[in-house]
Amino acid sequence: MSTAETLELIYQRMLAQLGPQHWWPGESPFEVMVGAILTQNTNWKNVERAIDNLKRAGVFSFSALAALPTALLAEYIRPAGYYNIKAGRLQNLLFFIQEQQGDDVEIFLDQPLDRLRQQLLSVKGVGPETADSILLYAAKLPIFVVDTYTHRILLRHGLIEEECDYACVQELFMDNLACETALYNEYHALLVRVGNLYCKKKNPDCGACPLQGI
Repeated sequence: MSTAETLELIYQRMLAQLGPQHWWPGESPFEVMVGAILTQNTNWKNVERAIDNLKRAGVFSFSALAALPTALLAEYIRPAGYYNIKAGRLQNLLFFIQEQQGDDVEIFLDQPLDRLRQQLLSVKGVGPETADSILLYAAKLPIFVVDTYTHRILLRHGLIEEECDYACVQELFMDNLACETALYNEYHALLVRVGNLYCKKKNPDCGACPLQGI
């Protein structure tokens, strides 16, 4: 079986057992962008609590978050963990966008993929996974997001070696799948779900996993 066929089988197995994931759970490109920063090294439930804090405080807008003292922003997003670091990273991104396009996130996101990715990666605290999450889920551009779950699942199924880095894993998907935003979105979301439910770091539940036998 070729790599492309194996990746297609993995996708179909996950989709058949788990169904469409309807990810990313954000009400706007701006909310997706904020969530992409806050979800670093934490789970989405904690991110939702942090975003709820910002909304209840009436500061969940581009201009309001950019104007907040960093220490106060950190307190609002405390549930997301590493809140002092993430407050700085979020404002780094907001200030960068202000310099480029004012407060208009949608105009900022309406750029060619390569150019926008280069700009995002130039922001301190924005790495490849965060940048690609913004590109895929906020800008709706076709790029595959790689995370810890993706690496673990592919490694355990013999599709990559341990030393395969972010770019290596991303290339594997993008070289063997159709270049479609919706497909990349659904595939990544399903891998996250499988990683959460079955392909855990410790005590994986292989017997119930949709990828058993692949």
